[in-house]
Amino acid sequence: MELHDYLAFFVATAIMIALPGPSVLLTVAHSISFGWKHALSTVAGATTGIAVQLIVAAIGLTSLLNLVAEAFEWLRWAGAAYLVYLGIKQWRSASEPPVFETSAVSKTNLFVQGLVITIPNPKSLIFIAAFLPQFIDSTRPLGLQFSYIVPTFLVITFTVTSVWALAAGKISGVLQSQRAFRSVLRTAGGLMIIAGAGLALARRGN
Repeated sequence: MELHDYLAFFVATAIMIALPGPSVLLTVAHSISFGWKHALSTVAGATTGIAVQLIVAAIGLTSLLNLVAEAFEWLRWAGAAYLVYLGIKQWRSASEPPVFETSAVSKTNLFVQGLVITIPNPKSLIFIAAFLPQFIDSTRPLGLQFSYIVPTFLVITFTVTSVWALAAGKISGVLQSQRAFRSVLRTAGGLMIIAGAGLALARRGN
């Protein structure tokens, strides 16, 4: 991966991780209820769950590329389309009030909740499998690429989600407003649609 491609991956990953998904919503809920320091345990659990999903996705993508290169290129197109679909769904879900689960206060329990809500979530696994191929060069060794893509993804995941935790703890009253959270979800959905469309156009231009 060239430096400019890596920078594009870094920026795109930061934007995608910042979009409010189940892990972010849980982190926000715990930060509002127990404070941002406790919510960092949730962030750690979610990041660990993402690590598991990244390993699964990396193995699957490597197997697919070894099987047939043409299928890998089709996966790029399917991934871009899926991102647009997620964006539309995110936008439409903005009318639904957010549901927070905040029954536990132990940091260990918060970690487990972050882990449990992430690992079995098929949507995030499919999202990762759709997102990663956009930045992988199939002509270069995959092992080497994953050796820096995966750690980068995890560092960004922990950092960006921690920012959500900190922000939620500082402005908890605002985030509890359904109108404010609706605006956040719609903005996130719009960004995801733009990202998916941009990736699709990039695929077409290649």
